[in-house]
Amino acid sequence: MARAAPLLAALTALLAAAAAGGDAPPGKIAVVGAGIGGSAVAHFLQQHFGPRVQIDVYEKGTVGGRLATISVNKQHYESGAASFHSLSLHMQDFVKLLGLRHRREVVGRSAIFGGEHFVLEETDWYLLNLFRLWWHYGISFLRLQMWVEEVMEKFMRIYKYQAHGYAFSGVEELLYSLGESTFVNMTQHSVAESLLQVGVTQRFIDDVVSAVLRASYGQSAAMPAFAGAMSLAGAQGSLWSVEGGNKLVCSGLLKLTKANVIHATVTSVTLHSTEGKALYQVAYENEVGNSSDFYDIVVIATPLHLDNSSSNLTFAGFHPPIDDLQGSFQPTVVSLVHGYLNSSYFGFPDPKLFPFANILTTDFPSFFCTLDNICPVNISASFRRKQPQEAAVWRVQSPKPLFRTQLKTLFRSYYSVQTAEWQAHPLYGSRPTLPRFALHDQLFYLNALEWAASSVEVMAVAAKNVALLAYNRWYQDLDKIDQKDLMHKVKTEL
Repeated sequence: MARAAPLLAALTALLAAAAAGGDAPPGKIAVVGAGIGGSAVAHFLQQHFGPRVQIDVYEKGTVGGRLATISVNKQHYESGAASFHSLSLHMQDFVKLLGLRHRREVVGRSAIFGGEHFVLEETDWYLLNLFRLWWHYGISFLRLQMWVEEVMEKFMRIYKYQAHGYAFSGVEELLYSLGESTFVNMTQHSVAESLLQVGVTQRFIDDVVSAVLRASYGQSAAMPAFAGAMSLAGAQGSLWSVEGGNKLVCSGLLKLTKANVIHATVTSVTLHSTEGKALYQVAYENEVGNSSDFYDIVVIATPLHLDNSSSNLTFAGFHPPIDDLQGSFQPTVVSLVHGYLNSSYFGFPDPKLFPFANILTTDFPSFFCTLDNICPVNISASFRRKQPQEAAVWRVQSPKPLFRTQLKTLFRSYYSVQTAEWQAHPLYGSRPTLPRFALHDQLFYLNALEWAASSVEVMAVAAKNVALLAYNRWYQDLDKIDQKDLMHKVKTEL
């Protein structure tokens, strides 16, 4: 009888809201996950529904999710997403809104390592870099740039659509609204296939494109073209990060929203309904024990497709059942190594002559994807990057934890190694269809968009879409959902 009391109370509150009229806002909203997706959707939901709506955010780990830092030698360094593209408009807005600052950039040169030698080296001279690209690869780099810019120009339409209140119930609908069948087809064809069609050479794909995709996704040019284009766009523009750590965006948005953060693992979402309205029971467990609460709207802002079933989230009472959750994730290991680089491995016996701060790799060597001489999240005016012969903090990204022998290959000696293992991105090609944002009337899956492309800004775009979708569905504004020919509609609204 005691367990029925919360349900009765929730139903009474729901009926009271219904009696108040169809324009009553939701009483309570649950968000599962406090990474950038969960933090952003809490902010956007409050923006649309108003400050009176109670928003509970469940997080089993630490706020920030895949935006995280690790402390090395009394300094903090990014262990998750390290930087953002200049066109990340939602992230730019969050930083301004929260009064955060861009971190001072400390310039360093990059190179691509092919296992035995560097296949491409950046210089300090822009024109020389262009000449080297042309000398090695002809106009492939120009063809790549034009291909990426065409994709990005269409993708940027999403900000205009969202500013006008339009939302999409599925990933395919969203992609179609931006690039019609071209974008949808790009999720079914590989990067390599698409680039070869526009005249990019196989050698350029093997040497350069593959290195960028390994750095961002840990995957090859066989991955889908749409996700690849978004990744390659990030490699071409100017990048920035947040002073003090990128995770400050998540904690700042939750504080601004006055969201109630509940440190617990959500175990199930159960559907109840009354008077034709859905009501969702969210069950969770923490160190105190098991409990549950009832919500008008629930947003899942954490991956549901993890192979190790660490999400352990089940759905009950739904007809048809919610089971479209197949697909695997790509594990990524980030190792922060405080030590001396073994420059001899890269063909530089004298470490003083080693000129690179960022090393990308082709498919060989296979044991690591990138190696970066990184700066702390707080950079003073007097800070300078460590010289190659000095002990520095290096960030090594690899598909698996590094063995001691592999560490000894990359470093002459080291003081410490700290690792973070992420289920970082979807393993593209591991599921046959694109998922939907709307799992039920007012139950949404924010991370669905990761299956088209995965980045911090993409999660912020998904958060805005889900908030608009929930708002438009709540107030039955169906003209704002899954509309075709939006470019024409938006132009006529201006």
